[in-house]
Amino acid sequence: MRKLMVFNSMSLDGFIADGKGDMSWAHKQDEEWNSFVAGNASGDGVLVFGRKTYDMMAGYWPTALAAQNSPVVAKRMNELQKIVFSRTMENASWQNTTLMKGELADEMKRLKEQPGAGLVILGSASIVAQLSDARLIDEYQVATNPVVLGGGKSMFDGVAEKLPLKLIRSRSFQNGNVFLTYQPV
Repeated sequence: MRKLMVFNSMSLDGFIADGKGDMSWAHKQDEEWNSFVAGNASGDGVLVFGRKTYDMMAGYWPTALAAQNSPVVAKRMNELQKIVFSRTMENASWQNTTLMKGELADEMKRLKEQPGAGLVILGSASIVAQLSDARLIDEYQVATNPVVLGGGKSMFDGVAEKLPLKLIRSRSFQNGNVFLTYQPV
């Protein structure tokens, strides 16, 4: 069975984007952190997005600017297989992307049962919340950033029931980020 993971940057007060959807606070030009992110991007996996995150990613990673700013990450983002869940999109034009329009939890159960590389959700707060409620996420990777936004988008907005987690790994960085990995109890 494939593993389903989440990877998101989060502010100290628990938001993955500010009230206007800005995530620039999560992008730091720091050698240690950038090396860690590039190492994470070098692995195999299938990226999973909701429509809004997909649109944002597809608008950046295939560009010359992305290749210039983060060549290793840009290369992997473009090469990896991607799945976007959307009931409103007509097609997904970013290379190696499959558009899924079915019921999210049912489709994810089916995907997890298939052989292949693990599945990684990036951003996509509504997808994370729905799949957390369905108890389908196997691991939460959170990069906590030393910034307070005072409001914004929570990765868990709408989760109906308490979700107990256990810390399985942590790593701190000189830029103040703390990378935390949790599994459901």
